[in-house]
Amino acid sequence: MKTPVGLLALTLVAVPAFSQTLTAGDAFQKIKERYGNHPPANTVDTLKAGDPSTPVTGIATTFMDTMQVLQEAAKRGDNLIISHEPTFYNHPDDTTFFKDDAVYKDKLAFIKAHHMVVYRMHDEIHATQPDDFAVALVKKLGWTQYVTDKNAARPYHLVKIPQTTLGELVDYLEKKTGSKTMRVVGDPKLVVTGVGLLPGASGLEKQVIMLRRDDVQVLVAGEASEWETVIYANDAMAQGKPKALILLGHEVSEEPGMVEATPQIQALFPGVRVDNIQAGQAMWRP
Repeated sequence: MKTPVGLLALTLVAVPAFSQTLTAGDAFQKIKERYGNHPPANTVDTLKAGDPSTPVTGIATTFMDTMQVLQEAAKRGDNLIISHEPTFYNHPDDTTFFKDDAVYKDKLAFIKAHHMVVYRMHDEIHATQPDDFAVALVKKLGWTQYVTDKNAARPYHLVKIPQTTLGELVDYLEKKTGSKTMRVVGDPKLVVTGVGLLPGASGLEKQVIMLRRDDVQVLVAGEASEWETVIYANDAMAQGKPKALILLGHEVSEEPGMVEATPQIQALFPGVRVDNIQAGQAMWRP
């Protein structure tokens, strides 16, 4: 069940229940074990705020723990927050630059005032085989039957869809995802069957490698630097190559992954409420 609340859409996964014995630290350790517990060196899957010994009253999963997400979690009584993306505005959550910043201090104060504990779950869930976020995006788009790389080392990143045009594909993706800030590079009349999928911000090299493929006309990604993959796709188009780029928005492309992860986490903690609180898109198109 999903209910819009401002930028939020909420998904209730379990009946409310209170746990006096499960601590936030123990819960996160169990979640890590569910996803392999083999973090890479310098992993960002670490404690971001709060006391790990805090008893869990409820768990909230989210793409990103924005202020709106934290406020909604507090209303629901969820004090363990599992966020896929950073809490404090940069990938490693390095707060050195923000130590005297009013926005940072107010957010941290809110977390402390509501006895919340925030952990990040990014590296290990992306390391699943196949990547849960790629699977979730394919499912969201209704393309599961079109996956062509199920036997690849990193599957669910390639689909072959019924022939369409880039313009028609953009309309379809906008309807399926509700993206408010989708951006496109390419000829709307380009004939499309092969689509590469890279949710999130996979970076220049992975995105260009996907666009180089002969069986890919369009790369659908979360986001890309405007002076990197965006211009590469533009130059390919100007050279007459059948290539295009669609940027859904980072949140739009990865939020489904945290929605799908919620029942997986719920299964680890019978009797504990686990909610998915969707961050929604912060930006809007005038």
